[in-house]
Amino acid sequence: MAIFDKIRGEFIDIVEWLDDSRDTLVWRFPRYDNEIKMGAQLVVRESQVAVFVNEGQIADAFAPGTYTLETRNLPVLSTLQGWKYGFESPFKAEVYFVSTRQFADFKWGTQNPVIVRDPEFGPVRLRAFGAYAVRVTDARALLRELAGTDPRFRTEEVEGYLRQLVVGRLAPALASAGIPVLDLAARQREMGRRLAEALTADLAGVGLAIPTFTIENISLPPEVERVMDKRSQMGIVGDLGDYARFQAAEALENAGGAADGMGLGMGIAAGRQMAAALSQDAGGPPPLPQEERWYLGVDGERRGPFDEAGLPAAGLAPDVLVWRSGMAGWVPARDVPELRPLLRDTPPPLPPS
Repeated sequence: MAIFDKIRGEFIDIVEWLDDSRDTLVWRFPRYDNEIKMGAQLVVRESQVAVFVNEGQIADAFAPGTYTLETRNLPVLSTLQGWKYGFESPFKAEVYFVSTRQFADFKWGTQNPVIVRDPEFGPVRLRAFGAYAVRVTDARALLRELAGTDPRFRTEEVEGYLRQLVVGRLAPALASAGIPVLDLAARQREMGRRLAEALTADLAGVGLAIPTFTIENISLPPEVERVMDKRSQMGIVGDLGDYARFQAAEALENAGGAADGMGLGMGIAAGRQMAAALSQDAGGPPPLPQEERWYLGVDGERRGPFDEAGLPAAGLAPDVLVWRSGMAGWVPARDVPELRPLLRDTPPPLPPS
């Protein structure tokens, strides 16, 4: 009995793959020098395909299920081996199990920016990144074109090839999409679907497909982002004329409520400057210059307001006290530099009688 047990141990009677990894696309059954017994059980689980290879030539393939290996369900291998009907001897063949589940842990990104022509901003450099899933759709083609005789063909061995294909497809897709930069975020899902279809067509020859393609982010150059932020601020502000008047009122309020003196003058000046600056940003003409209004203190009596041209007729003299907005207090006219030209034509006071 020991001799028969030894002979029986040289034959393989169960062919199966219990996948304990998360990254194996193709796994070769370790036959070594043992022969597969005719009548052995082949177990192909869900998300697997078993492919038999005879002397380097792909023969039969099996979908999920349990099979008894006989000449009648190995038609191609039987033809290659030259078996006659009823021949039941053990045989040698390489058996490759191919995983057909989705592998969804692939990442992609643009190493260099993609230049697109935007109708609003002109030529713009874009960067993008995301993820995608891969699935085997043709086990025979994958063995022929990529896996070959590798006993364990992992996803990392095909990841570089796929990434180059993705980036190569992304650049013309972004350039030819005709989608404005401001609308890219809203159209990312649609673009991902189009790219998945295009990449699946490109990979059909190697037995792979891209069921899902996700664009997680499309980033713009900093200078374009600054322009977009500026436009957003302008949209929030609304009417710049109303905004200028509001800011001028704020400046007056922040002046501390002073009724006179330098504080009030500085508040008014700040409001005017802000209103002028915002008006220029809005593209309109600058505000008209405000004429200074003067007050005179003559014989203990306040007179005014007067414009600068009317001061001589109102009694302007070197010793007369004057005040206008922005001044800390009343001062003699001779101490105000801008009034000195007017004092040259002012007669001196009359001598005492």
